[in-house]
Amino acid sequence: MPPRRIAQIVHLKPSAVSAYKECHANVWPEVLQQIDECNIRDYSIFFDNERTLFATFKYTGEDFEGDMQRMKANPKVREWWGMTDGMQESPIPGAVGSAEGPGWWKVLDEVFYKE
Repeated sequence: MPPRRIAQIVHLKPSAVSAYKECHANVWPEVLQQIDECNIRDYSIFFDNERTLFATFKYTGEDFEGDMQRMKANPKVREWWGMTDGMQESPIPGAVGSAEGPGWWKVLDEVFYKE
């Protein structure tokens, strides 16, 4: 089964640019380990230098929803999300955070891919 490719966006608060870049230069080892254990590979986050963060990754597992639930269950990941969510503004109506609600990062539809 080929990897599932996922792209997402969220908005970064202008006051948080430095702090966001700094924390992502030193991602906590527990968070990195959970990302690996949840079958996420080739994960990148880009910033457009205005307000949009664009993330892309490949999901190589067989149970995406189950892996995302395992991610949410990790207390250190939830702590990380609590910190980074405070630096962001979600484009999802009714979003309350990464760990709860309808989602935080908006998933994008892929319209073109060339390997």
